[in-house]
Amino acid sequence: MKLALPKGRLLQDTAALLEKAGLGLTGYNERARSYRPKSTKFPDLFPKVFQEKDVPIQVAIGNYDLGICGLDWVEELLAKYPSGDLVKVGELGYGKNDLYVVASRYGGVSSVGEINNGFEKVRIVSEYQNLAELFALRQRVKRFSILPIWGAAEVYPPESAELAIIAEASVGSFAKYDLVPLARILMSKAVLIANRNSLAKANMSKLLTHLRTTEAETEEELPMPTVMGGRLKKLPKDDSVIRLALPDGHQQRPTMEFLQEAGIGIRGYAEPLKTRRPAIDMGGTSVKVIRPQDMPSQVANENFDLAVTGEDWLKDHLYRFPSSPVVKVLNLGFGRVTIVAVVSEDLPINDVNQLRNQVGRLLATVRVASEYVNIADKYARDNHLERYKIIPTWGASEAFLPEDADLLIENTETGKTLSKHKLRVIDTLFKSSACLIGNSNALADPLKRDRIEHIINIMEETAKRG
Repeated sequence: MKLALPKGRLLQDTAALLEKAGLGLTGYNERARSYRPKSTKFPDLFPKVFQEKDVPIQVAIGNYDLGICGLDWVEELLAKYPSGDLVKVGELGYGKNDLYVVASRYGGVSSVGEINNGFEKVRIVSEYQNLAELFALRQRVKRFSILPIWGAAEVYPPESAELAIIAEASVGSFAKYDLVPLARILMSKAVLIANRNSLAKANMSKLLTHLRTTEAETEEELPMPTVMGGRLKKLPKDDSVIRLALPDGHQQRPTMEFLQEAGIGIRGYAEPLKTRRPAIDMGGTSVKVIRPQDMPSQVANENFDLAVTGEDWLKDHLYRFPSSPVVKVLNLGFGRVTIVAVVSEDLPINDVNQLRNQVGRLLATVRVASEYVNIADKYARDNHLERYKIIPTWGASEAFLPEDADLLIENTETGKTLSKHKLRVIDTLFKSSACLIGNSNALADPLKRDRIEHIINIMEETAKRG
């Protein structure tokens, strides 16, 4: 019996549920460094910890019999694959994270009914791209585009999107982002899910008895906050402003230190991050903080002119879109990692040639897991892995080997994490560090050229000193 458990926001409550259920689970807590907790109550139970978004996928394809995750990610998968093998067993009563359609307080729309009025095309940004498309179709939005992102959707309206679909525990959370909720499209809590075939074949009644689910609570549909002053006015757009994107996460601290070394004053970018719109002491420049993974695509579609991201994410973008207008402007020299091909130490393979020779023998198909979907696909093709499939992941990728993947394309700084999880590097793809990227059209724009060159020159001098 295989059980997929979530990391992150649901971990603590899920651990409490499993303890109350008497599963005798050890190694599943916020301090644990293993992805494979053990059950003393059910010796035949194999639990594994994943990023929450990966849980419904793993259950749907049959790698795991049961899983726990938020209903939001279940519905996101079912929106694309409604006839799949994913079954909702029951609600667990914690992890409230409802989905709302929101707009900027300055975006010119104050209700769902106004979406089709005044916009030639409605841009909807969200991590939930399938639910975003379903919403647009159900509302009969005349012309729309979906901007899929890794996170930080709240920072895109109004400049880069008219609408965003965001998960929040409370409708009152949006005021701090200057966002107005227009509709709640999903009430979400943690749920127990199962693979349809597993329910039919395996005797899971004893385990399901322990994981008693709560009755789904009926929530009153709350009215959305009233927008004072009637229809909102759009903010005027200044085409001469330089739009700069800075990274959150692991790259935030070294980027902040680099900017300080460069003498570029920026307020609100310190850790912990309190705003995604920090103020910069450079006239005619605006800053937003977004995920490094999203930067190449957002620069490509002209939501930003310049961005600080990793060369790994730039390559992943360009491998899929070789004619993209995104170009690397300069290397910044920090955030160095190496992109490597990794296998489990239990797999008797030392290089990619041996891996290729085992296709059809030891391995029927090479399962390649990675956050870098396009880099992984190119690597498999370049190395002539005749039968392979790419498994997209959303983090904690080292957990996939060896049970759920054969090969991992991953970044590493020192190799210690890989070694700790009993993984072995069999190939090095390339080295990556932070870089400044830009949109080629913006770089050639006479309204922006001088300011962009000024920013580039300051960063280039700093990178040389480093």
